[in-house]
Amino acid sequence: MVTAFFSLVGRDLRLAMRGGIGSLVAVVFFVIAASLFPLGVGPESALLERIAPGVLWVCALLATMLSLDRMFQDDYDDGSLEVIALGPLPLELVVLAKVLAHWLTTGLPLIIAAPVLAVLLNMSTQGFAVLMISLLLGTPILSLIGSVGAALTVGLKRGGVLISLMVLPLYVPVLIFAVGAVEGAIFGLGAEANLLILAGGFLFFLVLTPPASAAALRMALE
Repeated sequence: MVTAFFSLVGRDLRLAMRGGIGSLVAVVFFVIAASLFPLGVGPESALLERIAPGVLWVCALLATMLSLDRMFQDDYDDGSLEVIALGPLPLELVVLAKVLAHWLTTGLPLIIAAPVLAVLLNMSTQGFAVLMISLLLGTPILSLIGSVGAALTVGLKRGGVLISLMVLPLYVPVLIFAVGAVEGAIFGLGAEANLLILAGGFLFFLVLTPPASAAALRMALE
């Protein structure tokens, strides 16, 4: 079962790499969107430092949503999803494999790009470590929540718009606590409480979302 799980993850990663620039849309959007803020609000260092945590997290959140509709849709369109559902893996583990592949191709590149953009936005170095930790904890939550929206809209036309409408309200708490953690580290208010909440949220959604997504996929495949 473990072999089947990682084989499915590897398959999705190979498909993403074959997709070329399409697989990099999220990180390209993240870089471009964050880079526009200094042009829009001006080059004032104090202002950029103040808004940097919020800007980076809002851009990361929006970038993650760009690729959610591809989590299950491509496999559904070519019939692969039905074959995978009939395989040795329970559908809940299939969802987890899809979420892991989505995070590796979307969340991880965002985390790698974040320090460079933080420097561009003149973010205080005191918040760098907490920014990385908050992204490591928060971006998997975005993928987990997004899997439910992607499963509910699989097979629907223009499902990407519906996914955004469904998951965006659920993303708001992640945004609040992640930005709060980074700002707490920068302004000396402490980041531990917010990071612990993010860690708890990750464990909560890790348990809750795979069964919910699997149930939605079963309905779509019936």
